[in-house]
Amino acid sequence: MSSLRARCPLCRTFTAVAVGAGYECHSCGREFTAGLVRVPRAWGQGGEAMAEGAGLPLAYPETGSVLRDTLDEQTEELASVLPERPLVLGGCCCSHVGAVRGLAARHGRLAVVWLDAHGDLNTPETSPSGNEWGMPLRMLLDDGVVHAEDAALVGARNLDPPEAAFLAETGIDDSLDRALAGADAAYVALDLDVLDPDEADVFMPEPGGPSVEAVEGVLREVASRLPVAGAGVTGLLQRDRNVGVVTRLLAAAGL
Repeated sequence: MSSLRARCPLCRTFTAVAVGAGYECHSCGREFTAGLVRVPRAWGQGGEAMAEGAGLPLAYPETGSVLRDTLDEQTEELASVLPERPLVLGGCCCSHVGAVRGLAARHGRLAVVWLDAHGDLNTPETSPSGNEWGMPLRMLLDDGVVHAEDAALVGARNLDPPEAAFLAETGIDDSLDRALAGADAAYVALDLDVLDPDEADVFMPEPGGPSVEAVEGVLREVASRLPVAGAGVTGLLQRDRNVGVVTRLLAAAGL
């Protein structure tokens, strides 16, 4: 898989060529702000519908897909094949691990804005379910890929007690002022279940979430403060109405 040439979402041929951080189709002339990488896996029990969500049709040039047998292999491959500005469409939030690893190696100091109804801060020892999709933000923090002061957790409202304790210990909260200060670029990790369940079709809906408009505001603020190096969208079902929702949110982030 090469990040230099991609399948145009309009022509459906490999005529979109990398130009700077984006792509231009040599056939239809359309320009795009990011390259799409699909990661159709969900690392947990019963996540098949979430993995299928990575097939959502989005109007971005497709550079390929990453489908590996282990999460470590997925992370390594994804980190190595990212376009200059990637849009990662994953099954579960574990796809953010490879995306952040790859981008952190390119940028001096990478902030991560994690929008999710859940904390994703468990470990194998604290997780009630053992599903790895409840651990990816903690993986990045424990491995030092992202520092606690550069991480914001926005929209979380269903936390396990060990996750709440970890937040209190590290000082991670939803403050963009804190997380973006001093960073060189930002990665947006968007689990669509951050939204209120009336707003989108997601795998793990949680009541009491923000509207699309409210999340758009958060993403515009991020993009106004730092270059958005890339974004990942996860946790959604492959439903028609999600196309419009995801497209709106990515546009707000500058993608």
